[in-house]
Amino acid sequence: MTLRVDRVITSGSFSLDGGTWEVDNNIWLIGDDNEVVIVDAAHTAQPIIDAVAGRKVVGIVCTHGHNDHVTVAPELSEKLDAPIYLNPADDVLWEMTHPGVKHLSLEDDQRIVVAGTDILALHTPGHSPGSTCLYLPEAGELFSGDTLFSGGPGATGRSYSDFPTIIGSIRDRLFALPAETKVHTGHGDGTTIGTEAPHLEEWIRAGS
Repeated sequence: MTLRVDRVITSGSFSLDGGTWEVDNNIWLIGDDNEVVIVDAAHTAQPIIDAVAGRKVVGIVCTHGHNDHVTVAPELSEKLDAPIYLNPADDVLWEMTHPGVKHLSLEDDQRIVVAGTDILALHTPGHSPGSTCLYLPEAGELFSGDTLFSGGPGATGRSYSDFPTIIGSIRDRLFALPAETKVHTGHGDGTTIGTEAPHLEEWIRAGS
């Protein structure tokens, strides 16, 4: 079967530090006609279930623990009989949304196989302690969560975030990937590594 990537967009709220913001989230489905991995579980389950379309769900992989990326992870896990993966460094955030609900650990360099293709977990802290990007070496595609966007790094102005850390993660882990790597983001439009890499020093100056 041919590997394909499907996008679902859902809308809802992100809440942290006493504030709430309305956001649109990208949910990514990586797989073929038989099986799929769900990347993030934002806001509403049914559109995601509809996009799965009866395929076997290998896993629900959360790029980080902010509520807008894990909203319906337990619901999807139950309805689709699939495990949830999250880097344990984000358990403090997970517990804010799903106290007492268990998930599997997503570790740095862990591989998840779907449709005959490796998905490699790259721990990229900064937006949150456990933020993790997912890299498909064979396909040349990266799912960056809220670590890297078109035009800059993810936000670091709230609790559990750190600007120098996210810059280090992007520089050392993401910009080491091939320039032609397609980047699928957690919000908004995609980009490529080659498009973003030349702007690193601008971001550092702007954030210092």
